[in-house]
Order: sequence, then structure tokens, then C-alpha cells
Amino acid sequence: MQEDQQFKDHLREARLFRNRILVMAGFMLLLASTVVYRYYDLQIVNYEEYATQSERNRVHVQPVAPTRGLIFDSNGLLLADNKPSFTLYVISSSQIELDATLDLLKSIIEITPSDLEKFYKAKKQRRHSLDPVPLRYRLTEDEIARLAVNQHLLDGVEVNAELVRNYPYSDLFAHVIGYTGRISEREVTSFSPEQVQRYSGTHSIGKNGIERSYEEVLLGQVGSQNVETNARGRVMRVLDRIDPKQGSDLHLYLDARLQETATAVMRGRRGAVVAIDVKTGGVLAAVSYPGFDPNLFVTGISVPNYRALNEDIDTPLFNRFLQAQYPPGSTVKPVVGMAGLYNGYTDVNRAIADRGFYTLPGSSRIYRDWILAKTGGGHGMVNLKTALAESCNTYFWDLGVRMGIDHISEFGAHFGLGMLTGIDIPSERKGVWPSREWKRAAKGQAWYPGDTVNMSVGQGFVLVTPMQLAVMTATIANRGTRYRPQFVKQIGDQPLPPVIESQLETKPEYWNAIFEGMSEVMHGARGTARRAAERSEYRMAGKSGTAQAVGIAQNAKYNSGLLKERHRDHALFVAFAPVENPQIAVAVMLENAEGGSSQAAPVARAMMDAHLLGYYLKPDEFVPPLGFHHAAIVKRANNYIAERKAAQEARASSSASSAAVAPGN
Repeated sequence: MQEDQQFKDHLREARLFRNRILVMAGFMLLLASTVVYRYYDLQIVNYEEYATQSERNRVHVQPVAPTRGLIFDSNGLLLADNKPSFTLYVISSSQIELDATLDLLKSIIEITPSDLEKFYKAKKQRRHSLDPVPLRYRLTEDEIARLAVNQHLLDGVEVNAELVRNYPYSDLFAHVIGYTGRISEREVTSFSPEQVQRYSGTHSIGKNGIERSYEEVLLGQVGSQNVETNARGRVMRVLDRIDPKQGSDLHLYLDARLQETATAVMRGRRGAVVAIDVKTGGVLAAVSYPGFDPNLFVTGISVPNYRALNEDIDTPLFNRFLQAQYPPGSTVKPVVGMAGLYNGYTDVNRAIADRGFYTLPGSSRIYRDWILAKTGGGHGMVNLKTALAESCNTYFWDLGVRMGIDHISEFGAHFGLGMLTGIDIPSERKGVWPSREWKRAAKGQAWYPGDTVNMSVGQGFVLVTPMQLAVMTATIANRGTRYRPQFVKQIGDQPLPPVIESQLETKPEYWNAIFEGMSEVMHGARGTARRAAERSEYRMAGKSGTAQAVGIAQNAKYNSGLLKERHRDHALFVAFAPVENPQIAVAVMLENAEGGSSQAAPVARAMMDAHLLGYYLKPDEFVPPLGFHHAAIVKRANNYIAERKAAQEARASSSASSAAVAPGN
């Protein structure tokens, strides 16, 4: 009985074992069938699709950045070029790997919080998870060496050589050339699909100045290359390549020597200088002082550096020649005078008796001419020419009130006042050349005769930029032809023709009167800026101006000694030369420098001497005293020029002597 029971148990166990074997065999068969089916699906049914995906993982299309176009001055000197620089890139597909890589890099080279912030912003902008992201720019040789030594630990880290923008003249052209900088997240979101493609190979874009205005031609066309990568995204080899197209070079009207001269004579000052080619409207020099080094912005400015610039009381980031708006003072008297001639409210000979003050008809308010405080009297009998030469306010108050605001307001447009000049860099302000309508809209008030009195001598609501003053002066020098000012003369090998904005047709004798009056400012016995023209080798025409920085009471005397330096009057001067055949027009604005004739006129003289006579100055060799007198700058410039000429002659003599004693062959 016991044997039967044991036999039955063996039979049951055998059946159980056989069933398990069958189940296992079935499972294995099913698994094998699945594998075979999947293999069939991969290799036969969907071969092309999966082969393409595999190739995509192995072969990666990389954009190739174009070389940015160069920028030259009128003499072929490089103002903006591209400098080789080494950049650290990180490739990582997971955050865990990335954190470990960054921690390791921090132990090898300096990685600042600012670097990390910019890195994560750039990481968000990448199009592919294996696209390299820049972490550090401008690596030093020591940093490159340390990274190379630790390369075996730095999987997913690359050091690539690339070209970055460089400005060899540092701050000299900062407000004109502008600068490039990293593409921001805001800029990326505003890109069109075409722009996304164009900027796929670069991390920078023109931010300001010419770099921004001419971004389209400077950028070039992006190229591409197919590269084979490993699983970590490291490039193993380049399979094929489409070369990028270099950006177009720009040739400017700017003369670096004249720009240096302007910077030299502006040392220790705040203000702006603009010089224009009278015949074309080309800008020969444009300086806003103080400036800044645009190289700081190219790969991302540090927080301390930006804070220092932004909080500087002298506002070096502010473009004074294009954005600063000042009352022009007496510099606009030639425009008011021409308006009177053109509209028949005066002629070249009409004279008035100036007693040193003016009162409106039917009013008891007294407007005092500047000469009254100085001499106790007036200018005497003055016509248009003497009124310009001696800067007689009374003459222009009388003319302006008789002519009326409407004629004055309409006439300003002929000279580019109260409007954008159309200059080919961004952020220009248009100033204010007021009218009845303007005051009603801006102030909610009617226009009063007293407003006309103020406007007739460039005060009150009138505001201009130094660029507008230069355009106005060039228009006068051109006898009514107003050119659009422009910095760029040629794109690649294609010249940009000068653009005439307007032409004022009037009698030649009217222009002759304006020319003679402005010439007497410089060369007349009673000309307000005659000392700035001493020993001049050519005849020049000019007009001074003084603009209040803060208001003073009607009956109070202006006393600079009682005012803070930054509350003192601004000094302005406009000029052109030679009078017989004008070539250059200059506008100078010096903040809180007071006398236009004593302070700003010598700056204009130095600019014209440089352009017409070749008396160029170097910023690091010529530093005018902070409070230079009306003739001090001219004297110092002449001394410097004499010393430089003597040194050049001595070197030439030495070279000639050496050649004379050199042994023959």
C-alpha cells in the first residue's frame, strides 16, 4: 500500500514537471517569436526609418559661424576687427552629468556666478540637446593648459578657438561703432524663423551704433557641416562642410586722426563734438565724452564693470552727440536771421539802435542783453551782420517778434531742426523746434509773445542735439542744401551716394550776409570769438552760444562763482571753413563750461586746423588744462605741433646723416 502511494507521487511529480517544461517552452517560444518579429520589423519592415534615426544620432549637423565684416575709417584704418579667442564649451544631455561636470570645472578654473547665469540662459536657447553651450570666454593660456591636463576627466567639455569682436581704439569710437554682445533671450524670442537659422552659428549680435544699424550686412551667411559624434556628443570627424559667407566690410567717412584730435581737446570735459563733410554730409568725427571701452561688452560685461559705468556721475554710456538735448542759445541766430531775410522782415542793411535791452510792445517787462551787464549800455546801431558778429540779442528779439512764431517755426525745418536727421545709427532724439501747435499739445497752453522772444535767441522751449547743430551748420555752409548725415561711405565695394534732404532757394546776397556776419565772429574787431581765430591760416565762420543748465530769477545776475560746477551754463559753438569754399562744419557742446566763445570755439578751431592743415593731436599726448582759457588750447596745440614737427625734422636729419655715412656695397 505504501509502495502504491509512492508510485502515485512520482507520477504526479512527473506530470507537474512536464507541464512546467511545456509552459517554459511556450514562454521561450513566445519570447523568441517576439524577438524575431521585432528584428524583422527593425531590419525589414521599418529599416529605412530606423536607419535614418540611427544616422541622426551618429551624424549631427552643426552650423558654422560666418566671419563678421570689418569696419574701416576713411583712410583704411581698422576700427573693428575680429580677434582669435578660446572659449570653453560644455555638452551634457542630463542635469546630473552637467552638475558633476560644472563642479569639476570649478575646481580647475575660475567659474563665476555670472558665468553660470549666462551659461544657463544660453543652454535654454540651444536647438539640440547635444549642442555645445559656451561657459567661459577669453580663456588664458594657463587656463587652457589646466583644462588640457585634466581632459581625461572632462568628458563633454571642449575648448574651441573662435573669432570675437575687437575694438582696437577702445573708447575712441564707442558711441559711433557701438559694440556686439551676446544674443539675449528676449532677442531670440523676437527672431523670425529665418533669423533663427542665420544666428544659429553665432552667440553675438550688434547691440548699438553701426554694429546694430548694419547688422544685416556685417553678419554674413551661416554655413554648416555634417559631423560624426559619439554618444556624448563629442565630434569625431567632419563628414562634409558648406562654408559660411563672410559679412561685408564697411568703410566710413570717419577720420581716426580727427576723432583722436576731438578726444584730445575734450580731455577733462563733458560734452560732444561733431564734424561733417560739407559737400557730402559724411560725418568726419563724432565724439561723446567721456566714453567707455566697448570691448567690455563683447563677451558679456561683468556686473561690477557695468555698475561702475552705469552709476558714473559723468554718464559715459550716454551718447551726448545724438541723444543729449540742449538749448542752442545764439548758435541758431543765423537761422532766425535767414528767416527774416527770406520772409521780408529785414534786409542786409536794416539797422536798429540797441540800448542793451528790449521790451515787448505794450509790456513793461525788460529783456536784458548780455552786453548791458558787461558795459552798462548796448551795441549801438546794428544790422544783421554786426548783430551776428557781436551776438546782439536785442536785434534778434526785435526781428523775431516782428516776424512771428509761425515763420520761425516753419523755417527751422530747412536746417533740420526739431526733426530726426536720419543719421545711420540708432537712438537719435529729435529735439524741439516749437510751434503754436507743439506748445498746445505738450504744455496745454497758448503761445505767448514772450515765447517768441526766447525762441529768437535759441532759449525757452528750444532743444537741439549736437548732431542737429552740425547739420544746421553744414546747411548754412552749403547755402541751403541740407544733406543727410551718414557715417558709412561704402558697403563692401558699393559706395553709398550722398542724400540731399532739402534745398532752400533764396537770394545769394542773403547767404553772403550770413557768411559775412559769421566770419566777423571769428575775424572782426568786435567778433565774440576773434581770439580763437588768432594767427589762423584760413578764414573761418562761426557762431557762439551759451545755454542755461538751471534757471535763474528774472532780475538776478548770473554768477558762476556762486553756482555748483554742474549748474553752470553750457558752452556751444558752431563753425565752418574755409569761408570761400567750405569743406568742414563743426559743432561743439561743452557741459557747464560757460563761455561758448572762450571755451568751445578753440575746440572747433583745433578740429578745423586738424582737417584743413593736418595739425592732428593724440589723446595720450595732448591734455588741455581743465579750465583752459579761450586761447590756451590754441597756444598749447601750436606748441605741441611745433615740438612734433621739430622732432620729425630731427629724425629725418638723423636718418639722412646715417645714410650719408653708411658704407657702400
